[in-house]
Amino acid sequence: MPELPEVETVCRGLRPPLEGRLLTRVVQRRPDLRFPIPEGFVERLTGRRVMRVERRAKYILMTFDDDTVLMAHLGMSGRMTIVEAVSAPPAGPHDHVEFETDQGVLIRYCDPRRFGMMDLTTVQALGEHRLLKKLGPEPLGNAFNASVLDLALAGKKTPIKAALLDQRIVAGLGNIYICEALHRAGISPRRAAATIPGARSERLVREIRAVLGDAIDAGGSSLRDYVQASGDLGYFQHRWQAYGREGEPCLHPECDGTISRIVQSGRSTFLCSTHQR
Repeated sequence: MPELPEVETVCRGLRPPLEGRLLTRVVQRRPDLRFPIPEGFVERLTGRRVMRVERRAKYILMTFDDDTVLMAHLGMSGRMTIVEAVSAPPAGPHDHVEFETDQGVLIRYCDPRRFGMMDLTTVQALGEHRLLKKLGPEPLGNAFNASVLDLALAGKKTPIKAALLDQRIVAGLGNIYICEALHRAGISPRRAAATIPGARSERLVREIRAVLGDAIDAGGSSLRDYVQASGDLGYFQHRWQAYGREGEPCLHPECDGTISRIVQSGRSTFLCSTHQR
C-alpha cells in the first residue's frame, strides 16, 4: 500500500496540471470502489475549478472553488496518472474514474483491486470526517515533535512498531518507513512503546522526518503497482537499509550485524538485532 512519501509524491505531481484548472469532464465507470462513490459525484465536480491539491496522512485532498473537497485514497493498487486527453489510450477495465481539465489534461484513476476510495465532503466538515477526525499529527509538520510523541506513547506496553502503525499516534506512517526509521534510530521494533520517551524519542522523531524526506526526494518506493503521477517509478527502494533485506549485511555505520525478519501483528518487520536495542 502506498505510504506517506508515495502519496505526497502523487500530490506534488498532480498540482501543476490541476491547481487553478476547471474540470470540463468527469467520468465515473462504476458505482463503488472500496466504498460507494457519492451520489452526484460527476455532477458536483464537473465545471468546478481545482483550488488546491493537498495531502492528509495517506489521503489526497482536492479542494474546489465551491469548498467541495474530494478525498481519495489509493488503497493497495490504485494509481493516478497524467496523460494528454487527445493522445490518451482507450480506458482499460480498471480505469474507474477520470478527470479532464480545460487544458486538455486527463487524470486517470486506475485501481485493479478496488481497495481505494473516493468521497466528497466540504472544507468546513473535513476535520470531522470519519476517516480523518482521529488521525494524529503529520510527521513532517510542526505539530509533531519528541514531546508530542512522548505523550502519545506514555504507558503503552505495545511494541513501538505497532504503536507507530497506529494512525492516531502519528498519521501516514506505514510498514516500510517505520522499519527504516527504527533501523536508523537504533531502536528495536520489539521495544515497549512506553520505554521510548526521552533520548530515544528525540532520535526517532529525527529519523522519521529524515527517512520520509529522503523517500519523497526519491519519488517514493515502487512496489507492485505504485508509480508517480507522471508514470515514472519511485527509486527509494534502492536505498532501503532494513526493509526487504533479510539475510543481508547491516548498512548501519560500524555495525557488522545482519538484517533479519520477524512477524509483528501479521506484518513482516526487518531489523538488525546487533545495533537496534
